[in-house]
Amino acid sequence: MNQFFYVLNGKKIKRMLLVAAAAVFALGVIYLESDHVTVFSEQAPSAVYSVPTDKKVIALTFDISWGDKRAEPILKVLEDNKVEKATFFLSSPWSKTHPELVSTMKERGYEIGSHGYKHENYSTLTDEDIRKQINTADVMLSEQLGQKPKLIRLPNGDFDKRVLQTAANLGYTVVQWDTDSLDWKNPGAQKIADRVISKAHPGDIVLLHASDSSQQTHEALPVIIDQLRKQGYTFVTVSELINQSTAKGKEVRDQASVQRAIEDAAGL
Repeated sequence: MNQFFYVLNGKKIKRMLLVAAAAVFALGVIYLESDHVTVFSEQAPSAVYSVPTDKKVIALTFDISWGDKRAEPILKVLEDNKVEKATFFLSSPWSKTHPELVSTMKERGYEIGSHGYKHENYSTLTDEDIRKQINTADVMLSEQLGQKPKLIRLPNGDFDKRVLQTAANLGYTVVQWDTDSLDWKNPGAQKIADRVISKAHPGDIVLLHASDSSQQTHEALPVIIDQLRKQGYTFVTVSELINQSTAKGKEVRDQASVQRAIEDAAGL
């Protein structure tokens, strides 16, 4: 009996040691992960995916990197549906060749952030080239807007620790998204709308596009706006959303990732 008791206790102790080791391992994996900066150090910059809040606020965001046909219809939908708050992330070459549309966004009070200069993955660039890309866009957009943008969404949503740190050093907050409309796939306006509506949540950042490759966004947008309003949502800019809370959605996501990694490593 005593021998059996000791065996059981030995197994329990071994399991506890395994869980503890898994926890250390999981923290190490997340800390060293190259694609996303850990949130356990308050000094480390991180990207904003969403904001934890009980308020039914949501940010519609639009990326524009090229094209002449889609931005204007989207602006008209927003105006017709009296959406006064939205955030546009503009590629600086596009903004330079479409000053009238940039002026319209500015006059209507929409928030404008940077979408960089060349549309390429910044994580593949050298530190100096990352700075050049962000700074070149910064100069061009600042001239048009009359002020420096504070937000940046990196081309293709691609970044690593170096990119995040460089952006932070240049005074930018990197903005990602929690709900991806996948509108660039052009699956049909109703499918785009259904995807956004089903995934939307308080504090959400929704990714949409206003480049010419996204041909159905302006058709899906009225449905998205109408249905989200019926659910009680208010549209805000990304900056207003961030001001709802000092905590960032990426922090919540990483804490959940830690728990999952601990359980997976321990076989729980």
